[in-house]
Amino acid sequence: MSVKYTILIIEDEKPVRKFLSAGLHTEECKIVEAADGKEGILFATQYMPDVILVDLGLPDVDGLDLIKRIREWCKAAIIVISARWKENEKVAALDAGADDYLTKPFGMQELSARIRVALRHRSRAKEGEPETLLFENDFLKVDQVSRMVFLNGEVVHLTPIEYKLLTIMIKYSGKVVTHRQLLNEVWGGEKGDDFKQYVRVYMAHLRRKLEPDPACPKILITEAGVGYRFVTD
Repeated sequence: MSVKYTILIIEDEKPVRKFLSAGLHTEECKIVEAADGKEGILFATQYMPDVILVDLGLPDVDGLDLIKRIREWCKAAIIVISARWKENEKVAALDAGADDYLTKPFGMQELSARIRVALRHRSRAKEGEPETLLFENDFLKVDQVSRMVFLNGEVVHLTPIEYKLLTIMIKYSGKVVTHRQLLNEVWGGEKGDDFKQYVRVYMAHLRRKLEPDPACPKILITEAGVGYRFVTD
């Protein structure tokens, strides 16, 4: 069976690299291991991976700087795997260009699920597939062609801001979207941290209108202190 995608692991701890490599290896997947940032950049240019797993605590370069440098020319999905757990560090990594963030220790099943989401997005980008214009699950349907939203078959009336916020979340479904990114894409321009409350207020409005139980959301999930994730599965 031919290799369908390549994963680059940039991690200085050899046992962690081997654990990830063994857990992710399949006949369809090529795994490339880099022990530091310099080697990671070299292998990224050589192998053009589909997904890059990067640790922030590298010996030769700061992980955030590495993400920024790779993101300048590489379209691979970047997933941070790090022991750094503080919310400001997660936000900084996502704003630097990472697509997702997992805090060590984590389960291999969760990592595999995040990688599957990343590969679906990259596949659409490669094939020039348009943004998702129809989202539908057991209770919610969003048709962006007609700009109609249905909850259990009934039309839901959203304000323009609520609708735009929802479609942005669908656009990045499965991925973490930071408060800053939402502010920039929904309201436009660079917004300071003081504007984060806008996102929280409108997200609360959306949940009240769309979630079966707004107190226990199923699709608009909070990533505490970081942003939100639109869950499709």
